Amino acid sequence: MTVDISYSATWGNLGLHLPARVFVEQELKMLVMAEELCFDAAWSPEHHFDANYAACPDNALALSYVAAKTSVIKLGLGAVILPWNDPVRVVEKLSMLDHASGGRLLIGFGRGLAKMEYAGFGLDMNDSRDQFNESIEMVLRGIRTGIVEGDGPHYRQARVEIHPAPDPALADRLYCVGMSPDSAVRAGELGATLLTFVTSPDEQMKPLIDAYRDTYLARHGRTAPPEILVDFALVHEDRNEAERLGRKYAGRYYESVVSHYNFDGTHFGTTRGYEAYADGAKAIRDAGLEAATDAYVAPQAAIGTPEQVLAKFRRRYEVLGRTNVMATFLYGAMPYEVAEQSIRLFADAVMPELRKMAAQSDESMADQLA
Repeated sequence: MTVDISYSATWGNLGLHLPARVFVEQELKMLVMAEELCFDAAWSPEHHFDANYAACPDNALALSYVAAKTSVIKLGLGAVILPWNDPVRVVEKLSMLDHASGGRLLIGFGRGLAKMEYAGFGLDMNDSRDQFNESIEMVLRGIRTGIVEGDGPHYRQARVEIHPAPDPALADRLYCVGMSPDSAVRAGELGATLLTFVTSPDEQMKPLIDAYRDTYLARHGRTAPPEILVDFALVHEDRNEAERLGRKYAGRYYESVVSHYNFDGTHFGTTRGYEAYADGAKAIRDAGLEAATDAYVAPQAAIGTPEQVLAKFRRRYEVLGRTNVMATFLYGAMPYEVAEQSIRLFADAVMPELRKMAAQSDESMADQLA
């Protein structure tokens, strides 16, 4: 199932600048539009309690709307945060959405990173890694067998049958969000496709990507599928305008990220499973928010003119090899009209060339393996 180029919603309503209904309508409209523009997949995250950052408490429900309005585009859950969801309900909802969409569902899982979301659910972040590991085994086994049961320390579940029965093949359409080395390695162990957000230059992303690829190969005896790297996009014919708008809206978004995740806080170093984020948090405190924002926006490959964007993706191929593209276009209180203009230009002027790049890379890899 090829997913070379994806669209992702962010579901941010910064400053509550839109009425709730208008906000939801705009996010859903963009997701549905992704099929018209020939994206391979439309993805939706799960987030709670903070509309400034992201407000999509049930991404399966959101994608059920998209499923009804589309016919061929794949639908990605990016991701279901397993420690916040009951394993039985996860399997039931995935099975229902997969059947309702005609088998178009891609399942992504994560463990969550925001202290405020864990606090809102009354959960201890220190348990997140153990909860994730226990839950994902129950969920994948439930998809493959139609039976969910568990007797672990976090999820004690009597044996139940899932109806409608899941398609076992759904378990092979598996993605895991990995923003830390531990999570990337875990994705490789599970045989999942890694989905990660671009937060630094490609050279600095490479160790995480390599750790995933090495683990995947060692565990499964085959090359890992191309990772999905998520970029923030602002495509404009005018170079200066692309830079100005990209910095403005991606910068706003990043500031909401820092606030939501308390990325400049000191708690990561003492929270089990999140120690890898402590150095990044210290770097933000030391540099200050404005400098950290500039450093975040700079490596986003999808900000620029079509020619600039393509040049950035070509360079990424040179540094990282074959990767897949996910871009988000509506964020940071951006007017809908600006986002639509940007995504349509991306689809017209960038996507065809990206597909050629991917095809050439695949052909080269096939020649090497022949």
